[in-house]
Amino acid sequence: MRGYLIVVYGLVGLVTGSFLNVVIDRLPAGESLLYPPSYCPACGRELSPLELVPVLSYVALGGRCRTCGTLISPRILLVEVLTGGLFALLYGIYGATLQLLITTVYTCVLLVVTFIDLEHMLIPDILILPATGFALLMVPFRQSSLASDALSQLVGGLVGFLIFLLIWFVSLRLMGVDAMGFGDVKLAAFCGLATAFPGILVAIFGSFILGGLVGAILLASGMADRKTPVPFAPFLVVTTFVVMVFGKSLLFFV
Repeated sequence: MRGYLIVVYGLVGLVTGSFLNVVIDRLPAGESLLYPPSYCPACGRELSPLELVPVLSYVALGGRCRTCGTLISPRILLVEVLTGGLFALLYGIYGATLQLLITTVYTCVLLVVTFIDLEHMLIPDILILPATGFALLMVPFRQSSLASDALSQLVGGLVGFLIFLLIWFVSLRLMGVDAMGFGDVKLAAFCGLATAFPGILVAIFGSFILGGLVGAILLASGMADRKTPVPFAPFLVVTTFVVMVFGKSLLFFV
């Protein structure tokens, strides 16, 4: 029965991933998430219900618009599959609990932040501020991977915010280098609430390591140079998710 429910929740994730794609497309442009219905951005044709079926519609259409033949971004398929897989993983870990619902919401926020930052170098306030407010409301009910008490979560949010605020201030105000946007500062507060203290320290340290490794690979491969801007949020998102879900196991192995 549990295996069946994991599959069902994974399917819910596929559908949710389809909606997250709408959020990723429309939120940076300030467009409504509900109207107009989904359409081809190239020819403007409204998509049929069959074209909205996650994954299958993309595969059946060969990744192209049925009318104008314009390529559909592979990100559409990636987000749907990734969301479905993560939903299934979360159900396998938490089961049908309040923790599952809270962690699912956090995961959706992290996914949207990742792809908006990758495509626009932006973390919209209209997303991260309500998400942080939600995380604050969930503090009494949240059992993080590393700490279950409310104080640890609040301290985690504050520590994440202050560390990134210091980095932002030193790099921009003192060194004159725009190395980090203020959106990353607000994201760090949300990540701190999600991972609690000391989990946020693990997430931040891991994000710098991950970012350094990716940066080195990009430089060595010639895909970027030292002046190429690289969004930092995806690195913090990855490590935040890992700590949020697997924090205790990580510390056990360390």
